[in-house]
Amino acid sequence: CARESLPAVGDWVALRLLPEGNRATIEAVLPRKSQFIRKVAGKPTEAQVVGANMDWVFVMMSLNQDFSVRRLQRYLVLAWESGASPVVIRSKSDLCDDKETAVAGIRKEAVGVPIHTLSALTREGVDDLGNYLTAGKTIVLLGSSGVGKSTLVNVLLGIPSLQTEPTRAHDGRGRHTTKAPPLFLLPGGALVLDTPGMREVQLWEAEEGVQMAFEEIEAHASQCRFRDCAHQHEPGCAVRKALGAGTVDEGRFQSYE
Repeated sequence: CARESLPAVGDWVALRLLPEGNRATIEAVLPRKSQFIRKVAGKPTEAQVVGANMDWVFVMMSLNQDFSVRRLQRYLVLAWESGASPVVIRSKSDLCDDKETAVAGIRKEAVGVPIHTLSALTREGVDDLGNYLTAGKTIVLLGSSGVGKSTLVNVLLGIPSLQTEPTRAHDGRGRHTTKAPPLFLLPGGALVLDTPGMREVQLWEAEEGVQMAFEEIEAHASQCRFRDCAHQHEPGCAVRKALGAGTVDEGRFQSYE
């Protein structure tokens, strides 16, 4: 069977108990309300479900020198495509002296998405996440290695359950510490899924996610004269017109292409 149809972290499954009493087999995976899919490394035609049945995707971006707008764009597309709702978490605020300048690009890319700034070290902003961590809700943490996902899980749990490592001093990049995606039950009844760090994200059938992440460009594209407009030199291209008028950002358009 296809890899994406196999049970994944967060799935609800139907079990059949075996005669031994302490063993069971999985008979079926129940329908998912959301699923977090990426391409399997080295196998561009195969999908991998990293997590299922999430309510929120915490897109974590560190405010140190490893911040990347392009990576944020890819993560937002992936989050929207999952069927869950993205929330941008600006982590490691204690390492940033000029927070407003550092997050200016985030506001432009994450239009309409809740944005929170926090430091797991000082606990700044951690309490603001309480509205998402209600009983029965599932949150998946998405971000590159060293962004602070495991550290945040430890803070939310109140105990050091996950191994953490400091980022490299010369470039702010992290070391892989989460080897498998564990699911944790928080004291308030919410579930949190900590994914292995992914520096390079390969999107899988992300048309809907692209539409949501680049909503303002999609709105102009729907006004183009031709339905198959490539937004290059076609007459009546509403996107090119918006670029010329400055109502569509050139950098975001390059990412959209």
